Amino acid sequence: MTDRIHPDPSEPTPSLAGPVPTPDSPAKAPGPAVTTTIPNLLPGRSLLRWEILCVLALSLGAAAISATISFLGVLTAPESMADQTANLIRSRAEDRPWLDLSFQLYAVIFAMAPVALVVYLMHRTGESARTLGFDGRRPWFDTWSGLLLAGLIGAGGLVVYLVSWQLGLTRTIVPSTLEGQWWDVPVLILQALKNGVLEEVIVVGYLLHRLGQMGWSPWKAVVASSVLRAFYHLYQGVGMFFGNLVMGLVFGWFYLRYGRVMPLVVAHTVIDIVAFVGAVYLIGRIDWLPV
Repeated sequence: MTDRIHPDPSEPTPSLAGPVPTPDSPAKAPGPAVTTTIPNLLPGRSLLRWEILCVLALSLGAAAISATISFLGVLTAPESMADQTANLIRSRAEDRPWLDLSFQLYAVIFAMAPVALVVYLMHRTGESARTLGFDGRRPWFDTWSGLLLAGLIGAGGLVVYLVSWQLGLTRTIVPSTLEGQWWDVPVLILQALKNGVLEEVIVVGYLLHRLGQMGWSPWKAVVASSVLRAFYHLYQGVGMFFGNLVMGLVFGWFYLRYGRVMPLVVAHTVIDIVAFVGAVYLIGRIDWLPV
């Protein structure tokens, strides 16, 4: 294949030379030249483009299309946008808790398949999850920076939601409609973790890394990633579209600055845990939260 993306010339190239003879070492008779080839594992731009499209078609690209179709339904509904609800986590088998739990766990586990695919594809090109900063090398940095981002984005997102809902630009978001089983909170935490891993590994780490390898400028890739994030949240309404667009730009800047996706996973997971679990105890008890 002639269409190859070559490594950055600024990176050191492993030396293939043997030990350098010293004046005291005996001279050796010249032998036949041996040529060692280092395989270039990164496919060409065309194959990378198809790889990205396939990963997105199996994950958040498909979610963006589904959300767009749902938004068309919202726009054409007789009710105003604020009078419509968006249920994020709902019961999958009402009045049958063990069957419901099975479906909930199934949904969480198999939603991780695209993440496993991304890690596999990274290894196929001689890289790994560590290349994206999806590892445990810097737990303290990942934790405190993730919590800081969670506070910043969470507070800003709540303001955007409340204001846009008052303006009729966002649907009423119901984070959970589970029926009060003993496993509700653990499942909500797992759902939050699933969202954090799935979205940040694919839409930030993997997508920015691969687009960079295809020659995209860093901020062009960040904008594309942010627009994708905004579109798969479009079913929630116009306000949350722009709120998630800003979230994507902030997360993209952070990834470009530090090269680690783990703080973003921590931040997203914390935001969703507060939203999902907090909804169980706060919605209906606090006057200024939409119901």
